[in-house]
Parts: sequence; structure tokens; C-alpha cells
Amino acid sequence: MQRVPETESQGRIHTSTVTVAVLAEVDDIEINIPESDIEMDVYRSAGAGGQNVQKNMTAVRITHLPTGIVVACQDERSQLQNKARAMSVLRARLFELEQEKRQSELDATRRSQIGTGERSEKIRTYNYPQSRVTDHRINTSSFNLAGVMAGTELDFFINELQIADEAERLANFETND
Repeated sequence: MQRVPETESQGRIHTSTVTVAVLAEVDDIEINIPESDIEMDVYRSAGAGGQNVQKNMTAVRITHLPTGIVVACQDERSQLQNKARAMSVLRARLFELEQEKRQSELDATRRSQIGTGERSEKIRTYNYPQSRVTDHRINTSSFNLAGVMAGTELDFFINELQIADEAERLANFETND
């Protein structure tokens, strides 16, 4: 955006840049773990804890085969309780892994849309002193800045962008033949 601010006493044009990224919202993740993806081992608990600790197989170790995550639990008194707690911990770790994966995908998408945000990557210039809007992708200008900002004169740019896109697709199609 190029404009002369009201506070500018010498009439110099100030240039500002803005970067906008439009991203889809992601739904919450539900973790379903098929039995075929886990391997469960039971063993005797270790450490202090009374009569059950070293006699009965109450400790549980669950290995998630696709990721290699291992969760062990021996805090509870029964094998069933330890298994439930270990599955809960495994779901939490898988959820966290999935969140990290989605966040990295989101970051990559954002980076590809935003780029560096430098002036050399500009798409459109809004020049207020000249009442001009220039789209640098198609080298087209309109001298109706007020209409573009109001949204009534956007069809001009949309039509030109569609023509340029069709021309680019046709050129790519002809080179691939």
C-alpha cells in the first residue's frame, strides 16, 4: 500500500506491506488403535508394594508397532487396571504425535502461502495518491481504487486473472503433449 499519511508534513509516500494466509480449520483428532497395531507384554511388577508385587503378573507393557512407542504401567493392583492406564497414556502420546504432524503440515502450508513477505513477492499495489491498483502477477492496473476497495470493481481483476490462468494452463498443456 502506498499512501501519504496525514501526519507526513513533507508529502512523502509511505509504503506498507501485508501478508495474508487463508488456512482451513482442522477438526479434533480421535485416536482409534486397532488390536493388530499393538503388542502387549505382561510381567511381574518390581519394587516395594506388598504381597502382589513379585508374585502376580500385573505389570503391562504395550508397544505400538507402527510408531515404536512403548508404554509400561505397573502402578495399579491389577493387570486390567494397568492395561487401561497404559492404553490411556498411549492414546495421549499418539494424539500428541498427530498434533505435531498436523502442526508441521500447517506450518509448511503457511510458509508456502506467505513466502518471505518481502516486497519482491508483492502481488498487488494499492497507490492512494494516484487512485491506482496494480496486480503484478498480470501487469494490469485499474485507476478506480475506491471501487476496488468497495468490492464493486473486483471483476476486472478476476477476469484478467482467469484469462492469464487459462493461458498458462494451455501453454503447459501444449508443452506436455
